[in-house]
Amino acid sequence: VQLVESGGGSVQAGDSLRLSCTASGGNLSYYVVGWFRQSPGKEREFLAAIYWAAFKSTVADSVKGRFTISREIIAKPVVYLQMNSLKPEDTAVYYCAAKPRGSNEYDQWGQGTQVTVSS
Repeated sequence: VQLVESGGGSVQAGDSLRLSCTASGGNLSYYVVGWFRQSPGKEREFLAAIYWAAFKSTVADSVKGRFTISREIIAKPVVYLQMNSLKPEDTAVYYCAAKPRGSNEYDQWGQGTQVTVSS
């Protein structure tokens, strides 16, 4: 499965942003799709994941209450990351990734999209 992120940009603290992850080349019914972020000098951080076929999702405690994950099928399957009340510390490159159900490792990654939050 191939993944392409979009929707990043530069915003002010307190603003909202919605990132999109468009999938192609595979049946997402067999996958879990997750969102991650990484900023310079920091470890990659898990944010949220959605189990496509099971309508289940999980959000990391660090962003719970501000970030939500959802999915939709338009022309292609899309997984969204809605980010509200953004803070400067949310500045990072955001990635979506996919792993087969039952797998421990995300093995398909998008190219990433930059989110910059200024105070």
